[in-house]
Amino acid sequence: MKQPYTRRGVVQISEVANRLIDPVLAKRAGINTLLLGAWDEIAGEEFADCTRPEKIAWQRRASESGQDGGYLPGVLTIACEGARALFLTHAQGELIQRINGFFGFAAINQIRIVQKPVSAPPKANRKPRPLTGEPARRLDAMIGDIESEALKAALTRLGTAVMSRRKK
Repeated sequence: MKQPYTRRGVVQISEVANRLIDPVLAKRAGINTLLLGAWDEIAGEEFADCTRPEKIAWQRRASESGQDGGYLPGVLTIACEGARALFLTHAQGELIQRINGFFGFAAINQIRIVQKPVSAPPKANRKPRPLTGEPARRLDAMIGDIESEALKAALTRLGTAVMSRRKK
């Protein structure tokens, strides 16, 4: 017999995505989405816009009994743009302390800096063309009874973006 669907509460999409992405990141790069999400705070104003954590290389600790002895502090590879890498080199001691403070234990003992572009190219902020004809009349009919001008303007922008046709 099939069990009826029961709702367990609201789950944020970020939580679902993190549960899916974290194992892949941990296996391939040794990092998790929490580190990536908190990177701006960890790196500080000086380096948040020009750096990005790439991966953590963890070394296994050998135990005398032949069993797994855990991990030694790792090496964090950070991508950094251009000449800012020199400044990051001088500040890496403080950055290591911030990262270890984030993890709550001595997770990192060394930083490896790789010079490469970090920031994504700026997106063009294109506005959709105003609606005309039947789509414009339908949108006006849908939002006509709304009293708040701010809400009406926001819904008009949203409706225009949703209802406008894109060129192929």
